[in-house]
Amino acid sequence: MITSTAGERLAILRRAKTIAVVGASANPARASNFVLTYLLSSSASYEVWPVTPNEETILGTQCYPSLKDLPGEPDIVDVFRRADQLPGVAREAVEAGAKAFWMQLGLHSDEAAQIADDAGLDVVSNRCVKIEHARFNGGLHLAGFDTGVISSRRTRG
Repeated sequence: MITSTAGERLAILRRAKTIAVVGASANPARASNFVLTYLLSSSASYEVWPVTPNEETILGTQCYPSLKDLPGEPDIVDVFRRADQLPGVAREAVEAGAKAFWMQLGLHSDEAAQIADDAGLDVVSNRCVKIEHARFNGGLHLAGFDTGVISSRRTRG
């Protein structure tokens, strides 16, 4: 099912125990590293599998060269790859037994969404796993960062 509501995304995140992050990077300036850091923290309780042929470990966590090399079936395949690569990753996610195909913020492919949906995977497009998880758990503002604002009113002074 191609998800469109916050409730559907929340259900995917609540059901998940494992997340494979395709396109994981050891570079702390990359969004995938930022998301990995969050997912590996105590605020998120997932087993996280970074997927990249470029590293053996990232943030002390074993990396896997491809989805077929994972130690089990991922509940969510979270993708940080160029849009033209998404259909191929969707096929790999189906073959790996994934339950959800999640295209990160700024990413979408109709073809990839169709491949995953036809195979029965939940599909999320153009959303960040970290932002969604933190938002649902009261940790972050919708924009994806801690604003420090407790009230919607501005202080006068």
